[in-house]
Amino acid sequence: MWKAFQMKLYPGKEEEYEKRHKELWPEMKEMIHAHGGKNYSIFLDQATSELFGIIEIEDEALWAQGASTAINRKWWDFMADIMETNLDNSPVSQDLKLVFHLD
Repeated sequence: MWKAFQMKLYPGKEEEYEKRHKELWPEMKEMIHAHGGKNYSIFLDQATSELFGIIEIEDEALWAQGASTAINRKWWDFMADIMETNLDNSPVSQDLKLVFHLD
């Protein structure tokens, strides 16, 4: 199943966001895979600093468990200075509805 979501960077933080993801920690990659995530891409709308993410997951419940891992919490803290976040430093994120798919 696919999950898609939208997030927002602070203005001027686009290059830093890309840099941090190019250097994604091995432990973070392992957590994503361990919680059923693969084929993960994030796109940037440069005009608005909005991010669009899409990931293929095995199971919604398994994927949701990844949010409470120590490495995920550490990543959220690491990213909080460059993007909109909630009080727990999780990214402000809105799930997007799939309206069309073509193989």
